This record gives sequence, structure tokens and C-alpha cells, in this order.
Amino acid sequence: MDAGSCAERTLVSTRLSNELFLPDPALPGQPLAQVDTPSLVLDLDVFERNLNAMQQWADRHGVALRPHAKAHKCPEISRRQLALGARGICCQKVSEALPFLQAGIRDIHISNEVVGPAKLALLAQIAVQADVSVCVDNMRNLQALAAAMAQAGARITVLVEVDVGQGRCGVVDDHDVLALARAAEAAQGLRFGGLQAYHGSVQHVRSHAERAALCAQAAARAAGYASLLRAHGITCERITGGGSGSAEFDAASGIYTELQAGSYAFMDGDYGANEWSGPLSFGTSLFLLSTVMSTPAPDRAILDAGLKSATIECGLPRIVGRPGLDYAMANDEHGVVRVQAGAEPPVVGEVMRLVMPHVDPGFNLHDTLVVFRDEVVVDLWPIAARGLSR
Repeated sequence: MDAGSCAERTLVSTRLSNELFLPDPALPGQPLAQVDTPSLVLDLDVFERNLNAMQQWADRHGVALRPHAKAHKCPEISRRQLALGARGICCQKVSEALPFLQAGIRDIHISNEVVGPAKLALLAQIAVQADVSVCVDNMRNLQALAAAMAQAGARITVLVEVDVGQGRCGVVDDHDVLALARAAEAAQGLRFGGLQAYHGSVQHVRSHAERAALCAQAAARAAGYASLLRAHGITCERITGGGSGSAEFDAASGIYTELQAGSYAFMDGDYGANEWSGPLSFGTSLFLLSTVMSTPAPDRAILDAGLKSATIECGLPRIVGRPGLDYAMANDEHGVVRVQAGAEPPVVGEVMRLVMPHVDPGFNLHDTLVVFRDEVVVDLWPIAARGLSR
């Protein structure tokens, strides 16, 4: 084949590929059963009830709500939380904050340490445009943060992260807490704002009573650090932390000034395994739709949703409304369903609704959230911060 023929074939291939596109998984007005799968779908009625319940709980106890956007990475969700009265949002990474800033959200807490010149430079650019706070637990990092802000002509609020039981980031020594707070007060471009006191592992303690006891211990530690600062003439106006599993106790503690809950809006299999009480018994609003693609044996069916649609570090997805069918194994692109004796057998093409095991990484696997009400699609919301983990 001569060079001209090769070039012609390349042009034809390019032209054909340019005419192809991936359509949206659904259109407003479509029945939910017609959504292309695998797709994340959100029950708007349950979602709105969850949002109202948490906001009312925070208001009742006089604390601010700062929902965590790492749970969903979707600016439209944050807009709705802010419209109900949330103070601002949390993001866990600097890059994650960008789509929310672009969506007009101007009160952002980076609930994490930010280390490295590129990240600090980006953080400084964001701080020029928004009211931003960030965590520190290391003097060297604080000094680098101050240098980045000074170079950009920016100003940022610094929260000293203290370890109240998580055993992850955060200082524990009184001397370190004081030193970091004083350095933040003195540094150009920095403002000391208070403490980050988040206890992550307590969120998933199943027993309501045990969770309450651990939350009380964490609040007492946070209160001790705040008292230390005040005893040395340092104002500690903000103590932020808490999550979906601890919000009930943290709001009522009299210690925390704001809550960082995120998963409460959706509920996943892991949070659903907790014991809940009264006003904060949230409903499941987020599901993964998956289609039966094969029924190779009477006791086995195969779904089109596997590890690239849901993560399984918190367990396997749970099938809703089909007793006797168990999601038993996840492969890259397949979900293996075991059909118990006597259960109604699935059929090829049947669409099933699954509860996600873990909301946060599950959202990060999808580009679009299909929103429905009364089993009819009403909107599609971009998961705009998907993959932004720097």
C-alpha cells in the first residue's frame, strides 16, 4: 500500500471516530429503568430529607455545618447544602477544591495538610479568590505555607490539627500546639483560626453507646487543647471536626463549633451498619444501577458493574428489592450474583439497584450523577471533581 492510501485511510478513520460520541446515561423525563448502566443514581426525595435533618440538627445545637465535598465531588450537591444554611464546604485535596471554586463557592476548608511547592502555589492562588483555611501539624510545613502565601500576596486561615484519637495526622504534644498557633499568628499571610479535631475511625463504630463514649473522649481532648491556647492568650474561635457517624454527639458536646459530615446525604453500606437514633436516622439516597448481562446457571447471574463501578474495601454492594439474590463477587467489569434456592431468578436485561459499600471512592469512579424523583429522571449532575486527588 502506498503512502497516499495510508493517509487516506487515516483521514477516513479520524472522520468516522469524530462522528461518534458517548451519549449521557439518561435524559430528564426518562423512567429510571431506562438509564444506561452502570450508573450512580440519587433519590432526590430521600436526599433532601437527609440534608434537612442534618442542617436542622446543627441549627438546633448552635453549630455550623460544613459538609465534606470529598464524599461526592459534585458542586451541585454543595450548592444545595449551602442554600439550606451550611457555612461552607470541606475538601480534602487542593485540586479537589477547583470545581467548587469555579461553581462560585467561596468558603472552603482544606481539611488536610498541604505539602509540596506545586500544591502550595495552587492553594495560594485559590486563597486569593476565596476564604480558605487549611490544616497544619508541622512547623516546616507552616513555614512553607507562609512563604507561598507571601509570594502570592494571599492570606489563609490556619487550623492546627490535633490528634483526638484517630492516630493519623495531628499533633498531640501541648508544646507543639502552642508553637504552631503562635507561629501562625506571627507569620505574614497566615491567620490562626483554631483547631482541626477530626476522629475518623469513630464514625464507623457500630454500637451507638460505644460511639457516644468515644466521641465524648475526643471532644474532651479537643477542649483540653482549646483551653491550653486560651490560657496562653490565644483565641481559639473554631474547633472543626465530626462526621456523619459522630455528628449526633459532636453537635451536642458544646465543644465543636462546626461539623464536617458528608456521607449523611447518601448513606452507604458501611454507615448503614451503624446503630442510629431518632432524628439522625438517615435514609439511603444513593444507588448504583446495574444490568443483568448473563444468566449462565440457575444459581448464578452476572451484572455489568464490578470494581470499576464500586469499591469493596467496606464490603460488597447489596441488591435492593430482590430477596434471595446476593452480590457475591466483584471482578473488574462484572458482578457475580448468587441466586438462592427458591428465589425469583433474574433475567437478562433486568436492571437492579445496588447500595454502594463506600460512598466516597464510589463517586470517584463516575462522571455523572443521575438524579430521580418518583422513579423518573429529573436531572444529571456532573461529578466535576472526580479524579482530582492532588
